[in-house]
Amino acid sequence: MARRVSLPAADDLFRPTAPGDATGSASPDPAVGKPQGTVRAVPNQPEEEPEPEPAKKRASGRVKHDEKMTVYVTSDELLDLERTRLELRAVHGLAVDRGRLVREAIDLVLADFHERGDDSMLVRGLLSE
Repeated sequence: MARRVSLPAADDLFRPTAPGDATGSASPDPAVGKPQGTVRAVPNQPEEEPEPEPAKKRASGRVKHDEKMTVYVTSDELLDLERTRLELRAVHGLAVDRGRLVREAIDLVLADFHERGDDSMLVRGLLSE
C-alpha cells in the first residue's frame, strides 16, 4: 500500500504572521511584535524631520538601478568594505549591501568636493597619491 505525503494547505502557507492579525498584513505599529535586536535596512526616522534642501543630491539608496559600473579593488579594500558593512549591521542595526554602501560613500565624497572644491577630501586624496 502506497503512502501519500501530507502537504500543507494554502491556509497554512499564507497564515497571518503578526499577533492578532487575521488578514495576514503587517501591523500598522512597527513596534508590535518586533523582536529585540532586529536589523533594519534603514534607520528609524524622527516623525518631524526638516525637509532636505532641494539643491543637495542624495545617494539613490534602495531603487532599481539602470546603469552598471565595474570597479576593481584590492583584497584589503574589499575586506575593509565588508568589515564596515558588518559593523554597520552589528553596531548600528543597518543592513546594507556593499553596493548601497559604496553609493553612499560616493555621494558623501562628491558632496564634499562640490562644497569645498580644492580643499575637499577627494582632491587631497588624489594629490597625495
